[in-house]
Amino acid sequence: MPVKGIFQGLYKKILWRFHLTNQPVVRVYNGYGNRKHVFIYGHVFKFSPIPRKKFRGSYVINAFAVLRSFMVKPWASAKVVLIWGEQKIENTTSSDGFFKFEWSPGVDVKSGWHPVLIELHHPESNEIISDGEGIVFIPHEYQSAIISDIDDTFLVSHSARLGRRLYVLLTRNAHTRKTFEDVVKHYQLLAYAGSLQDLPNPFFYVSSSEWNLYDFILEFSRRNELPKGILLLSQIKKWFEVFKTGQGKHSAKFMRIVRIIESFPEQKFILLGDDSQADPDIYASIVKHFPNNIHVVYLRRIHKPNQERTLEKVNAITALNVPCCYFEHSSEAIAHSMELGLITSI
Repeated sequence: MPVKGIFQGLYKKILWRFHLTNQPVVRVYNGYGNRKHVFIYGHVFKFSPIPRKKFRGSYVINAFAVLRSFMVKPWASAKVVLIWGEQKIENTTSSDGFFKFEWSPGVDVKSGWHPVLIELHHPESNEIISDGEGIVFIPHEYQSAIISDIDDTFLVSHSARLGRRLYVLLTRNAHTRKTFEDVVKHYQLLAYAGSLQDLPNPFFYVSSSEWNLYDFILEFSRRNELPKGILLLSQIKKWFEVFKTGQGKHSAKFMRIVRIIESFPEQKFILLGDDSQADPDIYASIVKHFPNNIHVVYLRRIHKPNQERTLEKVNAITALNVPCCYFEHSSEAIAHSMELGLITSI
């Protein structure tokens, strides 16, 4: 075997040992849509981590697993092709390897989850190099919809304290991180409030956390039996930016929520967040722009220095005739949902 081949084989073995790959990867995230427009997002990487399958208590292993999720080399200007039934739609990735598809289904689409295939094509030969599968959710037009923040809304993250946040992020994993008491119960009740058992209300998890943490959030949600949903996260970061995680632009989060609401004009939305960062400001602005589309706002009280400012936003929301529950324990939020008639039993 030539020397070059030996070194390439050794390099691949080292990467595999550290759960990394230098093979092209198409990551497709859960999408959403209605009967007129469908959206799906993803990334193409030249170098990326292999999704974690085993979870151990070792702080060193957990820290490296988090750092590994930021070890990515995006593929800019890559040719990607979406396959939806008989449709084939071409697109190219942006400078950070990100792609977005927006298309018309072309046929009557039933409510529920639908598969999508994204192919990566060679720029010259047009040969398929890699592909990735995703799913999109089409809700029933009369369902409610839930938009929830992640960090410190259901996932204990200590977002207001950078040192503590980084410590928890680097020393815990998707199986050892914690949810707030009764928050899963509240979310499960909202998922099936006024809905059919086989078609729960859609959940949109919108966060300032980066796409790097997609697998972690997905596994955490599965492990804790949170409702299946669509994740909309922030621009991907490199390994040397890991200490800036969760500090995405809040204006971008606002726009992601706006796009969701505009995509489902018939839906009534329930907003869930907390007072650790900008959720009160973002949700107050959302209610101001869409007062007839918001059913209720829930804000978790976890950061005392922000309580006075948050109460001002709560008053601004209720002044527009939208109920707002500023609570400390999820049991209070559940009781409030029962008072509003969103849920009828526990």
